[in-house]
Amino acid sequence: MQEDAYARILANPRFLELTSKRSRFAWLLSAIMLVVFYGYVLVVAFRPDLLATKLYDGATLSVGVPIGAAIIVLAWLLTTLYVARANTEFERLNQQIIEELK
Repeated sequence: MQEDAYARILANPRFLELTSKRSRFAWLLSAIMLVVFYGYVLVVAFRPDLLATKLYDGATLSVGVPIGAAIIVLAWLLTTLYVARANTEFERLNQQIIEELK
């Protein structure tokens, strides 16, 4: 019984659409995060003077600190974006697949 249900799910065009969309979106968000993070690491490795620049004359805080904090915030935003899409579009497709199995 369950094997039949699995076969029907795997053959369902909506399931293929769901897995395709979810995979593309996850890879896109991952690529954005990797480019930003490793870009920052490369700047730290090869041009640390850029990040060591003070925010303003007499400041003790360098440019690198807010940029690092922005990278952390970007990770939260990308996670929030994924969760929002998962709870709307991906969940809608998931419910349609479940309804078709009944």
